[in-house]
Amino acid sequence: MTEMVFGATPARAGDPILPRWWRTLDKWSLACVLGLFTIGLLLGLAASVPLAEKNNLPRFYYVQRQAFFGGVALCVMLVISMMSPRQIRRLGVLGFLAAFALILALPVIGTDFGKGATRWLSLGFVSVQPSEFLKPGFVALCAWFMAASQEVGGPPGKFYSFVTAGAIVVLLALQPDFGQASLVLFSWLVMYFVAGAPLILLMGVAGMAIAGGVFAYGASEHFARRINGFLNPEIDPRTQIGYATNAIQEGGFFGVGVGEGTVKWSLPDAHTDFIIAVAAEEYGTIMVLAIIALYCTIVVRSLLRLLKERDPFTRIAGTGLACAFGVQALINMGVAVRLLPAKGMTLPFVSYGGSSVIASGIALGMLLALTRTRPQGEMAEILRRAR
Repeated sequence: MTEMVFGATPARAGDPILPRWWRTLDKWSLACVLGLFTIGLLLGLAASVPLAEKNNLPRFYYVQRQAFFGGVALCVMLVISMMSPRQIRRLGVLGFLAAFALILALPVIGTDFGKGATRWLSLGFVSVQPSEFLKPGFVALCAWFMAASQEVGGPPGKFYSFVTAGAIVVLLALQPDFGQASLVLFSWLVMYFVAGAPLILLMGVAGMAIAGGVFAYGASEHFARRINGFLNPEIDPRTQIGYATNAIQEGGFFGVGVGEGTVKWSLPDAHTDFIIAVAAEEYGTIMVLAIIALYCTIVVRSLLRLLKERDPFTRIAGTGLACAFGVQALINMGVAVRLLPAKGMTLPFVSYGGSSVIASGIALGMLLALTRTRPQGEMAEILRRAR
């Protein structure tokens, strides 16, 4: 508890790995992740029962699966959080290459599960969404490129990262998966800004993104339908947004009571994309504010710790991971309250989904590893090494 209040102490050479890991870890962020996972199981007890009954499965079938996948995700997160920045970089690059190969294969071996977008690989007993695993690897790869470009005589890493980001955005938009594409582009912009990109260049990329959105609106019926639904001032009460909006209004400040909500019986995605509507209806605004506070704590604490980091790769990659994690949560909740167009994006560690929770575990493990307290060395020594 003392370390949680006053901060962790730097690692000492020769320490056993577990005591060193525990002493240098951001324990508040770890506690918030565990809190989000616990809330996700609690909400799953209500939100997933209607789907289980509809599919003639045991009432808590999906909750048990979420507990299993969540347990795997937490174990993966803890193991990865013990790695060094160099190991994180290697893991990220290898993970990116594997996920990128699977995305290239999606048009041939992928499936859409009737949702109009080919995003999944069906393995029979489980489905995998490669784009979820691509994000942490993408952040690590682009951070490596950008950090290398800052070295004397280094490669044009920023240009390489731009080409990589552009290729990924195009591939995801072709699925179509505009939500993940926008998240990848946002992550790249944040990292590019931290790496020292001129503001005019960032504005140019943002303008290209807007132009791409306009083109997608005219070329993709799937994209245009979602934008039109968002811009329509009237909300059809029979749509998912209509059900979610009504549930949030009915919940009020304290909610209608545990198990008393009705939106879970109307929303087909109540356990995934619209889990926050179930939380708002049954537990009220208090639960929603608690969830928001947990996400904000993880992001803000991570960014504050990264401010002290002098290693370019660690600083850039950590910032990209933290911002991508926070923005994904923001997009999910923004869709539920109709601040953003529908994007089909899960709420990290809270929504049901094997790919989502395990990928979140990988990303948060990398973030916890990069934000561990490390000896930074004297600035004069760092400058001497840079010569």
